[in-house]
Amino acid sequence: MPLKTLKYRLLPTRKQAEALEWTLRRCKELYNAALQERREIYTYTGKGTNYNAQANQLPEIKEIREEYKEIHSQVLQDVLRRVDKAFKDFFRRVKNGETPGYPRFQGNHYDSFCYPQSGFSLEQGKLALSKIGHVKINLHRPIQGWVKTCTIKREGECWYVCFACEVETFKRTPYTDEAVGIDLGVSKLATLSTGDVIENPRPYRKAEKKLAKAQQALSRKKRGSNRRKKAVQRVARLHRKVRSQRNDYLHQWSRRLVNTYETIVFEDIAPSNLSRRAKPKQDEDGKYLPNGANAKSGLNKSIVDAGWSMLITFCQYKAEEAGTVQVVKVDPKYTSQVCSGCGTVRKKTLSERWHSCECGCELDRDHNAAINIKNLWLGRSLQEVKAS
Repeated sequence: MPLKTLKYRLLPTRKQAEALEWTLRRCKELYNAALQERREIYTYTGKGTNYNAQANQLPEIKEIREEYKEIHSQVLQDVLRRVDKAFKDFFRRVKNGETPGYPRFQGNHYDSFCYPQSGFSLEQGKLALSKIGHVKINLHRPIQGWVKTCTIKREGECWYVCFACEVETFKRTPYTDEAVGIDLGVSKLATLSTGDVIENPRPYRKAEKKLAKAQQALSRKKRGSNRRKKAVQRVARLHRKVRSQRNDYLHQWSRRLVNTYETIVFEDIAPSNLSRRAKPKQDEDGKYLPNGANAKSGLNKSIVDAGWSMLITFCQYKAEEAGTVQVVKVDPKYTSQVCSGCGTVRKKTLSERWHSCECGCELDRDHNAAINIKNLWLGRSLQEVKAS
């Protein structure tokens, strides 16, 4: 059965939050110590070590560092498995000729620990964690299937629990058996081949002024002071709110799309490539010329704010759960230039937002592109039209 992760907000007391933070710091220390041991063993012997060898040392470590007795044994074992996985992934990338990315020591980015099999349970609306206590949990939706692992995660000043559950899959039939083409954009998040429009809420743009003020206040605080810590928390809180707003909006629309259409056709684009910074321009004397960096920076910010990749990813996994819906991608070349009515190439600049053709086809530029995206999936090649 497939695994599904369910995330819930934890509401710990002050003492419980301190215990969670203390456990997280001890796990980070163990991770860094295990990583350092692997590096030293290889330096002095030319050979590596493995998970079993390091896990067998845990009883000795607990005798030397008695505070580790206050942490559930499987949590410590899971930390060592993370180190082992990091090295296995490193060697796999080396073997495949990819960028290796040697495992690094963890700092503030180490923000979770896991109970892989036992040490946790749900009791009367609270999450019972071994060595920590009963923590209040906001069960905003029922838990599905059988819980396999329990991961405690810190996000800023908030704590969450993620249950990995084995769930039975049930096929869900969409309302229609139609295909829909979707053109992604900035002014509008998406335009459907049906003519419907998904508006872009622009959560980051709306919070940009508040974020700028918070970041300016942070820059004025003395490093290491309590005021700086509070300023860091405020910036993190604003970013977390933006992320939550974007995720919620995209989850709602991806669910509507998967529930409505049998085939969802997206354009095969790479937002990371589209949002690259503008390349510098130089004349023959080496003097830098205007390259439109300011305008490109603003466009890049809007592309990232829209969350195109997230929308596609949400649709993909929801379609996989449904079992009867498919999400496909097509080459977006010329979808904005070719007339969806007659196939004539109508060259347009980015500023032209209306498609007008001699055949009488009059519609929004993005709507025209969405129809072409759908037609590509149906086998009507636009490349042949352009070549002719």
